[in-house]
Amino acid sequence: FFQVTGVAATDTLNLRQAPDPQAAKIGEIPPDGTCIRNLGCRGGLTFEEFTELSKSDQEKRLKENPRWCRVEYRGMTGWVAGRFLQEGACSE
Repeated sequence: FFQVTGVAATDTLNLRQAPDPQAAKIGEIPPDGTCIRNLGCRGGLTFEEFTELSKSDQEKRLKENPRWCRVEYRGMTGWVAGRFLQEGACSE
């Protein structure tokens, strides 16, 4: 499971139809959202890039190949920007 991270208390995490910031918004996850089921991610840094690139090169690579994760949250399934997710637990 995931939980939301890095989203302002007055904002929400957009759930999108496809792994693209221009894709249709199909829902929202609150900034304190938890119990977000991980259905798989794509993009982001490879292990090699994470361990061998400098921080600035990592940031550049993430802009070229951002991480998107397919998730399920309270009956809604869609894609969210992976940079706003961190590993979490679910006690529901």
